[in-house]
Amino acid sequence: MTRFRTDRESAGRALVDDAGVVIEAAAAMAARFGSGSRLLAFGRDGGASDAAHVAVEFTHPVIVGKPALPALCLGGEPSLLPVLGRPEDIAVGIRPAGDDLAVARGLGMLTVALTVNAACPHADHVLAAASDDALVAREIHVTMYHLLWELVHVFLEADG
Repeated sequence: MTRFRTDRESAGRALVDDAGVVIEAAAAMAARFGSGSRLLAFGRDGGASDAAHVAVEFTHPVIVGKPALPALCLGGEPSLLPVLGRPEDIAVGIRPAGDDLAVARGLGMLTVALTVNAACPHADHVLAAASDDALVAREIHVTMYHLLWELVHVFLEADG
């Protein structure tokens, strides 16, 4: 239990240290949403259910009276990105594998990756959970995408 608590606290502190990265991603996403984009979320290695959660969150406005943001869940199928994606859209990959986001980036989509201790060469914004523990990493990812959701709405409200 002590190892888990230490890992969780360490990952949480790393997220606080990376707050600027989350804010930059949210600002870029808000700019895209402000231009009529949609969010397409997918996940690997258990991230498919988180992708569904991301899509649901973005379709619910944080600020009362504001419109929902268009979001689709691709489940565990990033292969749908070239079929459904448009250049102005946002691709969010949770634990993406290899070049999952390469096609989206090639289309001109904004790419955001929620990873575990890893770089993602095809992502414009990489939000990494600093933990090797799958449960801790998932908790950090849930926190990250809730921050993105709230910040995107706040940035859109400030611009509108």
